[in-house]
Amino acid sequence: MAAKFYRHICPRNCYSTCGLISMVEGGKIKELAGDPAHGYSRGHLCRFGYSYLDIFHHPARVLYPLRQEPRGSGNWRRIGWDEAMTLIAGKMLELKGRWGSFLPVFFYSNSGNIGLLHQAWNWLARSLGEVTVASGSLCWSAGLDAMVYGYGAHNHPDPAAMARAGYLLLWGANPAWTAVHQMEYIYEARERGARLVVIDPIFTATAARADFYVQIKPGSDGALALGLAHQLWQKGLVDNYYLENYVRGWPEWREYLAGLDPRELVAATGVPLELMARLAEEYAAGNPAAIWIGIGLQRHINGGQNIRAINALAAMTGNLGREGGGVYYASPVASELFTTSWPEWMRPAGSERQIPVYDLARGLEEADSPPVKMALLANANPLAQNATTQELQRALANLDLVVLSGQFLTETARAADVFLPVTTFLESWDVVPSYWHRWIGINEPAVSPGGECRSDIQVVSDLARVLNQISPGCCPFPSGWTEEEWLEQVFNPEVYRLLGINHYRDLLDGPRELKLPANPWAGGRFATPSGRYEIYSDRAAAAGLPSLPVYQPAAAGTEAYPYRLLTPHTSVGLNSQFYNLGDVPEPLALVNPRLAREQGLHSGSQARLYNEWGEIIIPVVISELVPPQTILCHQRPLPGGQVINDLTPPLATDMGTITSSGPGLAYYDTFVNIAPVA
Repeated sequence: MAAKFYRHICPRNCYSTCGLISMVEGGKIKELAGDPAHGYSRGHLCRFGYSYLDIFHHPARVLYPLRQEPRGSGNWRRIGWDEAMTLIAGKMLELKGRWGSFLPVFFYSNSGNIGLLHQAWNWLARSLGEVTVASGSLCWSAGLDAMVYGYGAHNHPDPAAMARAGYLLLWGANPAWTAVHQMEYIYEARERGARLVVIDPIFTATAARADFYVQIKPGSDGALALGLAHQLWQKGLVDNYYLENYVRGWPEWREYLAGLDPRELVAATGVPLELMARLAEEYAAGNPAAIWIGIGLQRHINGGQNIRAINALAAMTGNLGREGGGVYYASPVASELFTTSWPEWMRPAGSERQIPVYDLARGLEEADSPPVKMALLANANPLAQNATTQELQRALANLDLVVLSGQFLTETARAADVFLPVTTFLESWDVVPSYWHRWIGINEPAVSPGGECRSDIQVVSDLARVLNQISPGCCPFPSGWTEEEWLEQVFNPEVYRLLGINHYRDLLDGPRELKLPANPWAGGRFATPSGRYEIYSDRAAAAGLPSLPVYQPAAAGTEAYPYRLLTPHTSVGLNSQFYNLGDVPEPLALVNPRLAREQGLHSGSQARLYNEWGEIIIPVVISELVPPQTILCHQRPLPGGQVINDLTPPLATDMGTITSSGPGLAYYDTFVNIAPVA
């Protein structure tokens, strides 16, 4: 039988959103490879892409609906879809009958799969209206808001244009591990003579490839940006024409810079004044100079203000409108072009009851009139990813019914009553816009779903059907559409125009690039109320924030818990995914030699990491890669059911309300103590 080939797009929460091609023979997928027609990933895959067949065939993958009795016992038994749907719909309707609405039902679907049709659970919540949902985003809320205050929209230049930069400043980004395809464009720029500088608290794999590395104290990014801005102003390295014609707030900003004490910024950042001067001079001479702001640096209580200060550097030097220059940060612009809201059957956004995602445990416990009594969890692993996971587990334990959909029995499955098995991207239709580049491809099923797996959109449609069977007219969600009919809904004339196609099936011939401006800010046209880039923002002031990107101190530890804990991604996993492939390195706590001497720690020995929220036991490695007063634990599963986010407090970032209905989680303002285990 001749081989057949199918096109796919990786749906993981990742910058690259790569194109893939599967080869199928005899109804089985024999090979996965990169799609050379995808103009961003250009036929290359990362280790995750090449490991998808291992995920697809993994012996622990769940292929049938399961019920756990009792909860937390690990005693799972196979049930049918009819039993599962009747149980879930029956409980929802029982709660509605008791409390007069679906408010006791908590919907939580996050970004474990960023395909548009995987928003199905959120769409169902919107159709019901009076339900409970989480507000904010775990990932990027503060940074998105910071972009809106300055630019008027969360947008950035085409990342392929980074190859034409003359100076590259990677600020808190580690693409050598987390965005390997963008490294190709960075290398292209370097071959043309660009200088690569990395600013990061940790000496990362990307820092090792840079021309110059600057180590700063965590959370002090805004202070360093202010130090560079002060140097640009003092040395006359600003673009006066650009400031006078395309920037709002230069006089106020200049006055603020004049009042700064550089010595305070040096103390805050750990970066000498001479080095600040050198960085400012190099950046001003970059022409064009590009800054890539990583998502991690806005995961602080001052995260949004940090990004506003960094953005001001590009405005001061006129880099915002230059080809190859400007500022890059993740953006949902491509996703927002698609249709994901249908007023004829959806309630208005915001009609749901919201609890903050950064403090999910307390929100679930304190919700009343009516209380939350049921949770529907999808595309997420909150008992590994959210704050105060021990408290969150107790909050879930108090609910009448917890339902989890996914592919594996994760940490959160311990708290679930029902598990619903969902398809991989190799078994269902979808479209997966990127939050980084402009290329769009279609995801087509290569094989039939394994076992009894169903896609999220199929599961939700079936639940809506059963709800209406039991209580006619209670759920307006369309239950009769196929996956392809849903694709007909999410694609619209504007998307077709920007892609230069007539139908989504045209993408089966190959991905297409959205015809968006290479630089959205070329010509000095911004989406702000003034039409200029706004260093001074009335909108920020109206939100109770400083009108200027002024200095906001980083969070500090206490005498009891003096050490900051950083938990970035690794190259072998993504949040809580891919760690079940068997080649994951041992979890480690990296500490600076000075901290090790102070606490009597030795490489290879076990240490207790603890604070008021919890504790973990983990091996220690002494490393110069980590700054003093900082402990680095890369995201990896811990032995014995331990979870690193047991230590993470429910702290909010300073921004997020505009773009995400609430702030994000300040992961990197977690402080702990450490002691050797006797």
